[in-house]
Amino acid sequence: MNKNKVDAGVREKCWQTVRPFAALLVGALIVGPYLVGAMLAQATTDAPVTPSIRVSEGFVMNAKKSSPIHRSVQTPSGRISYTEQGTGSVALFVHGVLLNGYLWRHQLADLSDIRRCIAVDLLAHGDTEIAPDQDVSVTANAKMLKELLDALNIDQVDLVGNDSGGGIAQIFAALYPERIRSLTLTDCDTHDNWPPQAFKPFLEMAAAGGLRGTLEAMLSDKSVYRSPQALGPAYEHPEQVSDDSIEQYLRPFLRTEQRTRDLQRFLAAFDNKQTLAIEARLKTLKAPTLIVWGTDDVYFDVKWSHWLADNIPGTRRRVEFKGARVFFPEERWEEFNTELRAHWLAAQQKSAS
Repeated sequence: MNKNKVDAGVREKCWQTVRPFAALLVGALIVGPYLVGAMLAQATTDAPVTPSIRVSEGFVMNAKKSSPIHRSVQTPSGRISYTEQGTGSVALFVHGVLLNGYLWRHQLADLSDIRRCIAVDLLAHGDTEIAPDQDVSVTANAKMLKELLDALNIDQVDLVGNDSGGGIAQIFAALYPERIRSLTLTDCDTHDNWPPQAFKPFLEMAAAGGLRGTLEAMLSDKSVYRSPQALGPAYEHPEQVSDDSIEQYLRPFLRTEQRTRDLQRFLAAFDNKQTLAIEARLKTLKAPTLIVWGTDDVYFDVKWSHWLADNIPGTRRRVEFKGARVFFPEERWEEFNTELRAHWLAAQQKSAS
């Protein structure tokens, strides 16, 4: 297809085909934990892995204290891609479905003066490379996070999760509480709040093989991505999302047929039984926990921030960002980073006392 000039009739026909599914893409942002049962039995059975780290020149942006470095490391789950910036105690950032570590670029740039910030690309996302038969469920992603930390010889982290990454963070914290220095959860999969009924047609479309065409439509016409029928409602100001950001998020899914199939398998594994399965463990989590929620999130009602605060005994603070939506770590990054700094400092002082 000529990317510069698309026949108007073809474009309209493409949009008519995609419209029913694009409207549901935001629902995918609340993908959450599943398949925990198998993980509970296997949490401590991984064989040691000798780290094999690859460094690339990409992902360059301005930063106050240092520059980000894009790396990858071999683990039992695959070659995991991540971007890191800064030195010292480690903060690990976990994105949600359809995105990648690029979501956290403002956190890496702004917080690298006090933390070694690591933004991982989940299984089936970003530049992470996996085998065609690799389990890509969110529980498998929680297991992958442990493997990543083991490979990098990192004992504990300040864990931060958004969207389905917040659900993965809950699973990780429940299964490996000794690896958590502090926990921060933003608008995310919680308990039985996912996937929404409205997302089921999208899952059916993906299972039927329409995923690649939908992604191509959003990349060929970026206004589709920003529209109310697609990912627009995930943003407070969708009109400010750059074409480059959309490319960063979606293009990796189309690099190969396998990458598209991996995302399809990720979607096919949705099951909130996995968040329900860790509820008992979550209720024993004593790590200092910060909960930050947008009040205008149409996918994760603010009531779920209260549920988390009530059920995680380590909760120290619950904050509401008025008018914010699910991707506020990208849009409201200055406010959010202020909360993270204060939370980490308080946790550090408590640990030292």
